[in-house]
Amino acid sequence: MAKLLKSQRTWVGPSARERQAILRRAKSVAIVGASPNTTRSSYFVGTYLLQSSDYRVYFVNPNADTILGQKAYPDLASLPEVPDIVDVFRKAGDIPSVVDDVLASGAKTIWVQLGIWNQEAAEYAESKGLTTVMDRCIKVEHARFHGGLHLLGFDTGVISSRKAGAR
Repeated sequence: MAKLLKSQRTWVGPSARERQAILRRAKSVAIVGASPNTTRSSYFVGTYLLQSSDYRVYFVNPNADTILGQKAYPDLASLPEVPDIVDVFRKAGDIPSVVDDVLASGAKTIWVQLGIWNQEAAEYAESKGLTTVMDRCIKVEHARFHGGLHLLGFDTGVISSRKAGAR
């Protein structure tokens, strides 16, 4: 499948307010493709969610026993509960099969990480009733909506609803 330029994409996911509502409603997140490798993005996201959120976080990796001191599960079906959000760190070509796994698990939201885009999978997921977020980082979005990030992604250290005045 040829990679689409952002300007060629026709599927549009949830708005910022809708993504914020998804994150506020959620109580649990499963990270599919989680890695015990400290240099991988999924490791950073897992660390952030464990330390900076109230979510119950589950790591899904059939090749790991533990990740960040937590039990790792071989698949979504092995989790002790149906997660509210399934956060996916898999290549774009794997997303359709992950959508099927999410549907089989009973989860209602699939969140595909920043830099991963599969338009057909997004359309398929939505057609099956899944709330679908794609090409967005759950860590960045969570921090943004909880006052920890500047619009450009920098940690401001300030939590406020007021914009800084001109100087």
